[in-house]
Amino acid sequence: MLLVYCPYCKVKRPETEFSCRGQAHIARPANPSEVTDEEWVEYLYMRDNTKGVYAERWRHIHGCGRFFNAVRDTVSDKFLTFYKAGEPCPDLEALAKEAGK
Repeated sequence: MLLVYCPYCKVKRPETEFSCRGQAHIARPANPSEVTDEEWVEYLYMRDNTKGVYAERWRHIHGCGRFFNAVRDTVSDKFLTFYKAGEPCPDLEALAKEAGK
């Protein structure tokens, strides 16, 4: 079982307390009324499927209920860092090097 750290509660808890919500740092279109159907499909459904270090959005559903981000190696399932929503994405290449990837 994975242990996930909530940067708001400041606790490490089993993954069953959390829900992964997919790729982090997806920007909503600035002018939704001007977006084409193809652009909406791209925004809503198309995500990277990275093998390696990947930034994900998580929610502490059985705790504070807040969203936060985590960087995880999708090959080893090892979490590299956790950070609050709204904070910038860390340098994924540097984290991969630190992890020996």
